[in-house]
Amino acid sequence: MAEGLVTDLISQLISVVVREAEQEIRLVVGVEKEIEKLKDNLRTVQAVLNDAEKKQVTDDTVKVWLEKLNNVCYKIEDVVDEWNTELIKSAIQNGFEENAENAPVMKKQVCSFIPSPSCCFGQVDKLTRRHDIAHKIKELNVILDDTTKERVSYGFDLTNYPAFTVVDNCKQTTSHVDVSDILGRDKVKNDLVSILLGKGTEKEKHPHVISLVGMGGIGKTTLAQFAYNDQEVQAHFDIKVWVCVSDPFDQCKVAKAILESIEGQSTNLTTLQSLLDRICDRVGRKKFFLVFDDVWTEDFAKWEQFRDALKNCGSQSSKVLVTTRKDEVAQMMESANMIMLDKLSEEDCWSMFSKIAFFDRDRQQCKQLENLGRQISKRCKGLPLAAKTLGSLMRLKKSEDDWKYVLNSNLWELKYVERGLFAPLLLSYYDLSSPLRRCFSFCAVFPKDYAFSSDELVFMWMTLGYIESKKNVEIEIIARDYFENLAVRSFFQDFERDENDGKIEKCKMHDIVHDFAQLMSKNVCFTINSNIGLEIDYKTAHHLELEIPKEAQFPESIYSAKNLRTLIFVNRSDYLLSTLFQHFRCLRILTLEDVKGGGILRNLPDAVENFIHLRYLKLVNYCGDALPETICNLYNLQILDIIIDGDRFQKLPQGMSKLINLRHFNLDFNLDFYYYFFETNNVKFPRGFGRLTSLRTLRSFSVNGKDDDERCKLGELKNLNHLQGTLAICGLGSEVDECEAMNAQLKEKKNLHTLKLIFKEWDSEEIIREKDALVLNALEPPPNLEYLSIECYYKAPIMFPNWMMSLTNLKELVINHSSLECLPPLGKLPFLKSLEMWLNRRLKKLGVEFMGIEESEKKEKGDIIITLFPNLISLSFELLFDWEEWNGIEEEEDWIRRFTIMPRLQNLTIGGCLKLKSLPNFLRTTPLRKLEIRDCPILEERCKRDGQECESEPK
Repeated sequence: MAEGLVTDLISQLISVVVREAEQEIRLVVGVEKEIEKLKDNLRTVQAVLNDAEKKQVTDDTVKVWLEKLNNVCYKIEDVVDEWNTELIKSAIQNGFEENAENAPVMKKQVCSFIPSPSCCFGQVDKLTRRHDIAHKIKELNVILDDTTKERVSYGFDLTNYPAFTVVDNCKQTTSHVDVSDILGRDKVKNDLVSILLGKGTEKEKHPHVISLVGMGGIGKTTLAQFAYNDQEVQAHFDIKVWVCVSDPFDQCKVAKAILESIEGQSTNLTTLQSLLDRICDRVGRKKFFLVFDDVWTEDFAKWEQFRDALKNCGSQSSKVLVTTRKDEVAQMMESANMIMLDKLSEEDCWSMFSKIAFFDRDRQQCKQLENLGRQISKRCKGLPLAAKTLGSLMRLKKSEDDWKYVLNSNLWELKYVERGLFAPLLLSYYDLSSPLRRCFSFCAVFPKDYAFSSDELVFMWMTLGYIESKKNVEIEIIARDYFENLAVRSFFQDFERDENDGKIEKCKMHDIVHDFAQLMSKNVCFTINSNIGLEIDYKTAHHLELEIPKEAQFPESIYSAKNLRTLIFVNRSDYLLSTLFQHFRCLRILTLEDVKGGGILRNLPDAVENFIHLRYLKLVNYCGDALPETICNLYNLQILDIIIDGDRFQKLPQGMSKLINLRHFNLDFNLDFYYYFFETNNVKFPRGFGRLTSLRTLRSFSVNGKDDDERCKLGELKNLNHLQGTLAICGLGSEVDECEAMNAQLKEKKNLHTLKLIFKEWDSEEIIREKDALVLNALEPPPNLEYLSIECYYKAPIMFPNWMMSLTNLKELVINHSSLECLPPLGKLPFLKSLEMWLNRRLKKLGVEFMGIEESEKKEKGDIIITLFPNLISLSFELLFDWEEWNGIEEEEDWIRRFTIMPRLQNLTIGGCLKLKSLPNFLRTTPLRKLEIRDCPILEERCKRDGQECESEPK
């Protein structure tokens, strides 16, 4: 990992010198020479790092040298970052502002760091700080110089990459091979399903435990997943729960996971007995299927309490499935059936390997490489994970020389406990570029079976400086390429994808791959989630995940981790944050999660400003009424993600305009639907927010307050043209006029795909405010918009914005809480797939104008067929209280022949429409698969008279 750090440091040094020049600030005397010496030393070690990182696997002395090099490089990085922060601070204080391209634009002359009579009084302090930084650079240069000279004694080779090309391009890695087939396990699969579906008898032990036993990577979890998702098994059991146990076996954590899976929500229960009692209460006498995945503990006392609780609930046919690497665990859990998984046969292993390695190759290539492939496949030793990992690696290798290089690699000879798996993983690991290795190794900070959010992971890599920038390419795009690259190489699995674009949203890491990541980041990444390991020396720690159970002792030993870069703190105790904030001044990433009832996030201490290097701040379950103003002194902050718990939060800090490097800002609420709208509307955004021109993500923006001197107006959005993804604008009420709406320049936000427009007035007064229609018209969205929601628009009776028909890419439209008397001609939107409308008290009739049939088209003659709502699949009308008529087209032969309406409609829902009398005639010709009519008494009665089903689905 040192290789990527060194490369990044050289870039940072060059960048800071350039920024110095741009701001016309003279360097402290002698610093130029020290900087050049630093760069020379770094370039010298850079040439041998590729060889050194491979040799450290077998040579402990090389490992020690690399650790020493890493430590000094991290210290240099901190000093360089401190220097850069001073420059940013100076730029803000002296009148710089950032333009859309993030290039500094000078508003007035900046004072030199060499004091002169014209300089302000604070300039002396600046000079002192810069002399301190210069002194630190000189000291670190001496240490780095000594470390650089030591490299000679190890006989490193200069960087010599193999002939094959390292894949770093997302375009080559986006298609993931389907390896869902469980090869060579047909009999085991069938036996396991038969056991699960078998009826229990009084003679059998209850609960009935089945154990899948085998070494790591043999396919235990995959087989358990197959059984868990089998359709017959799903239908057979009333309650199904999957829980990953891992090591250590935390009884409360496991019990809580079971209960939350059953109830579908979090729980405040904390004691084991109360959790087990609630589980038994919820299960009752129902038939349950419980999977304990990856059990390690042989302590019968820990299992006994679960067994005794499960004895008293559930039917006799309930089943517990366990996966474990140890026979002793299966015996301790009193397994009625123990299934031992053997290695795959040579031919089955080859089938799995070749299916992935030869994916998308022509037949001639496959034939040419088959002999080498079979030899590599033998090295997998029958382990499915090894076959999958190596297959994913070889899929990226195009030439015969590349395949020979892998076959003859000396990494096969390494002697690890899990060498059958670690050798293939090492081959894949060292095939990665240095930045990708750093990204992969960082994942070790998360616990086993952690569900990674791909966006969260990408943002963390960015803020740690792991992503190599490319000219004219967004760093987020490059980081996403990194993630896709690791995914296609099988370092991740169990993907959850976005339904619309197929992008991976969540994934997991196989426990063996996680073990390997921990090996590669030993003494750097740590996870603490119990009292175990509290006496470990954390001086070398750079990344730490800390989860403190309520009854556990706080590990004060972590305070020795002075160079900590990442702290993910999940708190379940009454720990005081102010104590924590006295330490860890080098943090780049800080995540604070307060489990409900913990209380550490009632307010964030002012001391948060001490984390001057911080780039990523996430607060989960924050319950304060505001954020401290000192948070605005975090000039390097790039990601700010706040999840609010409760309804106290009122405003954002006034000085947020100083966060000029902020790229992603998310403000979310743990509230139900009604209160979510209400609270989002009431958050006060500060004036000057529009200066944050680096923003890419702004999930919500609120306009509120009647005083123009305090209100953050819509015009603040004008220059935020890098916004992408989703934007919700709240508070479009009486204070917003047409001119202000036009100033937002929404049409220039070309990377937005989702827009929510929320009008504020939550009152019962029957006021008609027609200017809301003018405001809506002025809020012209970008033409590529795909999802549009208009909510709480119930002061204006019409909605005919000029831009509506220009949204030719619109896929989903939602109109909620409106007072519309008629709808726009939505039938002409060519790609609209889903239309949803609910809660309206004025609409009485839907007719041809809604479908987009104009008067001129009614009179036309000819053979041209006009298709209306050509791609509509789902249509929903809810709580349209005065809706009486939904008219189709006239029963004239010419009309029927000339118009095709909703030819792809599959789902139609109508609910709470008390006065609706009938459905339009054209629905008879639509390919409806699901029709749901409820709380529509007149319509339901007519359906019964006509012998129609009010609720129907295909069988």
